[in-house]
Amino acid sequence: MHKEKILVIGASGQIGVELTLALRKIYGANNVVASDLREENNLLKGGPYVSLDVMNKEMLHVQVIRQNITQIYLLAAMLSAKGEKNPGLAWHLNMQGLLNVLDIAREENLKKVYWPSSIAVFGPTSPKQNCPQKTIIEPTTVYGISKFAGEFWCNYYHLKYGVDVRSLRYPGLISYKSEPGGGTTDYAVEIFHEAVEEKKYVSFLEEDTYLPMMYMPDAIKATIELMEAPAENITIRTSYNLSAMSFSPKEISAEIKKHIPEFEISYDPDYRQRIANSWPQSVDDAVARADWGWKHEYDLATMTEDMLKNLPEILQSQD
Repeated sequence: MHKEKILVIGASGQIGVELTLALRKIYGANNVVASDLREENNLLKGGPYVSLDVMNKEMLHVQVIRQNITQIYLLAAMLSAKGEKNPGLAWHLNMQGLLNVLDIAREENLKKVYWPSSIAVFGPTSPKQNCPQKTIIEPTTVYGISKFAGEFWCNYYHLKYGVDVRSLRYPGLISYKSEPGGGTTDYAVEIFHEAVEEKKYVSFLEEDTYLPMMYMPDAIKATIELMEAPAENITIRTSYNLSAMSFSPKEISAEIKKHIPEFEISYDPDYRQRIANSWPQSVDDAVARADWGWKHEYDLATMTEDMLKNLPEILQSQD
């Protein structure tokens, strides 16, 4: 049915693992090639895997031709908190990787490219509540700057060369299948790990720090729905706002306590607090909902229940 051959770059990462598995269900395992710098991730054993560095454009180009790739999902990136420790490297990796993929997509006439942006494109001057699709964007982290620039490179390659590139501004993503990846919203993943294993957690954000968040199944669903929408429905070629829920460390810990009554949280804010303060507390994604029918399924309560049901088993299998 499908003549697609998809390459997922950064397939071992937080989004990559689950997205690769979901794409393999839809397109068939052999039609989704997973790739990463690292050797194969155990979760991805069920289909083709190549070791690949997105910064090596020639090798990437060779693989695209050799594997008859028609679509690329580029997920390799250095995230916000890690990026602040090495800004030059973060900028180089996040930008050059994208430009390499866009160039190859143009030269090989690929059908589609997916590249994620982030709420990190917003800055302290962006509206804090229901931050709109089109608004003031003045990012203050290197991750945010690279994502903002990347959005306009995507838009440029679409306008100038007709590359069908699509993007979502992910909120914080929460999953039980993969480890936190060095983002500011990762406290919301760590807190579950610590709740299950230690029954206590020290938050690096203050108790009332609200941030936009999303449960991973919703993020995967949104990504695939965006990519499968007809091109004429896509009105945003920079990146779509995407939203599901917003909560604070205090609220998520209260939700966890319903399931693990002895759980305790304490607070010791660090440099990530400044990053969090620069982002909106909630995001308006009306354009995504109108253009391609986006709807989220999980809220804080249903997500917490699902995380605490599945995480203990995952942690046991790692021991």
